[in-house]
Amino acid sequence: MTVSMYLVVSAAAAGVGFGLARLASLRRRREALAAAQAQVAAKLQSARIAAAAKRRATETEARAQALEERAAAERDLGDLAEDVARREERAHTALARLARESQRIDGQGAVLDARDEAAQAARERAQELRRQAAEGRSSARQALSERAGEAPEVLSERMIHGWLEDSRAQAAQRLRAIEGDVNNPRYDRTARRVMEIASSRYQNHFLTERNISNLRVGGEVCELLTEDGGSLHEILQEVANVQLHINPEADAVRLDGLDGVGREVARRALNRLAKRGAARAEAQRDARQFATRIRTNLEREITTLGKRAFQILAIQRPHAEIVDLVGALNYRTSYTQNQWLHAVEASFLAGMMASELGLDIKLARRATLMHDIGKALTHKIEGSHAVIGADIARRLGEDEIVANAIGAHHADEPPGSVYAHLVAAADAMSGARPGARRETTDLFSHRVEDLERIGLDYRGVERAHAVHGGRELRLYVNEADVTDVDVIDMSAEIADRIAEELTFPGQIKVTVIRSFEAAAVAN
Repeated sequence: MTVSMYLVVSAAAAGVGFGLARLASLRRRREALAAAQAQVAAKLQSARIAAAAKRRATETEARAQALEERAAAERDLGDLAEDVARREERAHTALARLARESQRIDGQGAVLDARDEAAQAARERAQELRRQAAEGRSSARQALSERAGEAPEVLSERMIHGWLEDSRAQAAQRLRAIEGDVNNPRYDRTARRVMEIASSRYQNHFLTERNISNLRVGGEVCELLTEDGGSLHEILQEVANVQLHINPEADAVRLDGLDGVGREVARRALNRLAKRGAARAEAQRDARQFATRIRTNLEREITTLGKRAFQILAIQRPHAEIVDLVGALNYRTSYTQNQWLHAVEASFLAGMMASELGLDIKLARRATLMHDIGKALTHKIEGSHAVIGADIARRLGEDEIVANAIGAHHADEPPGSVYAHLVAAADAMSGARPGARRETTDLFSHRVEDLERIGLDYRGVERAHAVHGGRELRLYVNEADVTDVDVIDMSAEIADRIAEELTFPGQIKVTVIRSFEAAAVAN
């Protein structure tokens, strides 16, 4: 075989092999395609089956949900129907009740109409009776006038005058009976017994205080007061409302002023400056704030003291202004007696006497605790502290019994109740107890003698008596020597002379009495 033939055969064999391989490849592809188509058909069939199952499940779930919703709707409809039925039943009940109420109202309307008719008839009868009474009075007045021979007006005036005279006679008779009872020793013994019982029941120890007017503070404080043109000195005087006088040695300060609270402010400020370096630095930095804070703290203490007094005595608190005035009495003295302690002490005594007499204990304590509140303002308001206190009590709504007891405890106004006498007695007992006050007997005797001497210097004065502890001068003048007009001028002139010549706390009342006396002898 030649080479060419060999090549042809090889090429043919190779072509046949390639064809066979291609045929085999095509067959495999057909088989793979058929397998893929079968797989796709199987998946499609499975998807159809799953979709059908899901559809059936969805339809089942939807039918179940629809059934539940229908059942719920039916339940709601049933509840609604029951509610409607109940409301209809209540409506029927309300209509029946309304009908019964309407019938009752109609019945009451008929009764009221009958009453109105009866009232109208009664008014008509009353008018007729008034007319008849007026005619009867007119005819009676006319008949009485004809019998008396005088006009009705004259008769009325005469009758009124007679009634007034009878009333005056009865009042004078009762007054004489009361005056006789006052002088009865039995009543005096009873009063002494009540006062002694109250004094023995009350036990407390109150120290007598003295006002400290001269404070030895040292040269450093005095130098601080005078530096920078005395600005701190001026501010302290302004805030405290007292005068600060530095002695020539420049180591002490004298307080000059009638404001007890202001004196305490100045005293505290100077003591702090003397004892604390921080206080001196603060005063140099802001003097007004330093002084104002001291006064503010003291005012808080005053309010606390006022509340404490009412709490101790177990009585209801009054207006806040009165509470502060009671607390301020702690920084007011009368002949070295602390007036806050005096007010509390006198209140206990008045309550005990009220208990013995069967009176209102708390009312007696209340009136007595407030009896000296005017003393907290005597440096601001001129006049008797009793009158000032009574005006404040009335302005702030206190009972008239309390206000009158305050104003009458030094006879500045007539007593209007037994509580006024209790307050006066308790005040005198507290002030007169041993050790309460330090005024000497000699000074008191000299003041009484001076008052009576001044009164007896005037023409027509027969007797002069200093009463109420030297707070009032009573002069009895001869009617023939002094006229009514002269009495007024004499009282004013004597009051001016006393104010000019004597030194005394508070006020002294001058009363000039001109009376007519007639005497006859029966044989």
